[in-house]
Amino acid sequence: MDPVPGTPFGVVHLDVPPVTSGLATASLLVGIVSILVSLLVLCVGLAARSAGGVWAAGAITVLGAIAGTAAIVTGLLGSRQIRRPAAPPEVRFAGRGLARAGLICGCVGLGLSLLGLALALVLQFT
Repeated sequence: MDPVPGTPFGVVHLDVPPVTSGLATASLLVGIVSILVSLLVLCVGLAARSAGGVWAAGAITVLGAIAGTAAIVTGLLGSRQIRRPAAPPEVRFAGRGLARAGLICGCVGLGLSLLGLALALVLQFT
């Protein structure tokens, strides 16, 4: 309790419990979707050796790359939001592990999507 100068009153700062960051949660969810889409790219790239298979793998790769990039960006923004110091009456954010997991899943999903496209191209032209 902090006394207010010149009055018999005081100010009490209530402790606000930390809130899980929405950016960190979104990062994990989009990162998982990115990995699932990248596995679809791998399956389409390996299964379809016709000319349409490479086009399909390329189209799905765009979706996987967008999801992976979104997971990486939201993971970085969530980590930044969690690291930011907050004064006692302000809301503090938690979820560092969620943000880190989303960042890793986004990187893995983006890499697997690009690997699946490269594999489809190699199988098409060999």
